[in-house]
Amino acid sequence: MQRIKTNEQWREVLQQSKHNPCLMLKFSMTCISSISALKEFKALETNLPKYLVIVQKDRDISNIIEKELKESPQLLILKDGKGIWQATHYKIKKALCLKQLVCMFSEQEKKIPIHNT
Repeated sequence: MQRIKTNEQWREVLQQSKHNPCLMLKFSMTCISSISALKEFKALETNLPKYLVIVQKDRDISNIIEKELKESPQLLILKDGKGIWQATHYKIKKALCLKQLVCMFSEQEKKIPIHNT
């Protein structure tokens, strides 16, 4: 998991998502449900790149992401430079994320980028 701290890093992630989907979590250090979401995010085993924005430390980046994607979920699946799936608070569960990834990649007849645990 890599932290996004700068606008340049955010641009790189968006560009990368045009070639390879990725996961991004916006984490709040003061929200209990966000702490739970971070644990679930860390437990999610996937070949997809995982990125983290710490809202309190990287407020400018968090705001840019919200403005550009026109949404402010905690967890996003990014593809083709945009958010294609989102979840918030206690809806961020490893099993739900795996299910969504399986559905997405089964439809595209691509190799499913997850590890069975």
